[in-house]
Amino acid sequence: MKAGILKYFIAAFFAVVVWGFFSIPLRMLQDYPSEQILYYRIFTSLLLTWAYILLFRKSHIKSDIEYIQKEEIYSVKKIIWLSLLAGLLITGNWFTYIYVVNNVSLKSAAFAYMVCPLITALGGFLILKEKLSTLKLIALGFALVSIVILAQGSLRDVLWSVLVAALYSFYLIIQRVMVRIDKFNMLGLHLLIAALLMLPFFLSDFDFLPSDPNFWITIVVISVFFTIIPLFLSLYALIGMPSSTLGIIIYINPIVAFAVAFFYFHEEISIYQVYSYLLLLAAVVVFNWATIKEILFKKPANKKPVIIP
Repeated sequence: MKAGILKYFIAAFFAVVVWGFFSIPLRMLQDYPSEQILYYRIFTSLLLTWAYILLFRKSHIKSDIEYIQKEEIYSVKKIIWLSLLAGLLITGNWFTYIYVVNNVSLKSAAFAYMVCPLITALGGFLILKEKLSTLKLIALGFALVSIVILAQGSLRDVLWSVLVAALYSFYLIIQRVMVRIDKFNMLGLHLLIAALLMLPFFLSDFDFLPSDPNFWITIVVISVFFTIIPLFLSLYALIGMPSSTLGIIIYINPIVAFAVAFFYFHEEISIYQVYSYLLLLAAVVVFNWATIKEILFKKPANKKPVIIP
């Protein structure tokens, strides 16, 4: 691998590995309600993201505004409604992920992000009419069987996994539709929408600000190191590497998450989960087989990027 490409590969690899350790700071906040963690994660990420945008990305804001001004009213309304829906979906994804990590199991949270790319593909096939090869349809069949197997162990766990995955999958589908808007600016808009959505609930639940310094330190760590930086690194990686390569690298995320659950938190893994994880891993390999061959034989690929929340 050439040195010029290596730095982009390292950026992508580091982004997904860091996200795989997200459960550790979340568990540090296990005594706090999931919605409270969500409120302060959104508000802190919003402030930091917009500070970065206003300081370093004013030209991108100008380009996006000029693009929207040139669009027809129908297209502008479509952008507005899709942005609102995307903000709602990413907020729901963040809340359910936090809840699953702290109240269900780390394995269910990790499993969700292995199912996610496959649900995204199925949603693209059904909603966006994207074509799927026979091999990819077989892979989706494998994934469905793996979900059924996991349900034999705990139907509650699998339903939470599918819900977390589905919320993020449909968020990604919307991003595929809105390809002309700068992704980082779009993230800032989604955070603003999420903050506005959560503000009434926050004001209703608010009694007092948490006084524990460890809470605020952990929230800032989550906002910076597990929200903004991984996203920035993934966007940076796409400058110099094929999006298909990032699509393969992102599957390191749940592998790291499973390892954290087993080795760090010592969660038990049932035989049902072992079978379902192995079958889902096979589904991932089968689904991405064409991309894997492109990478192995160094053929260029032109596929859509995969973005980390």
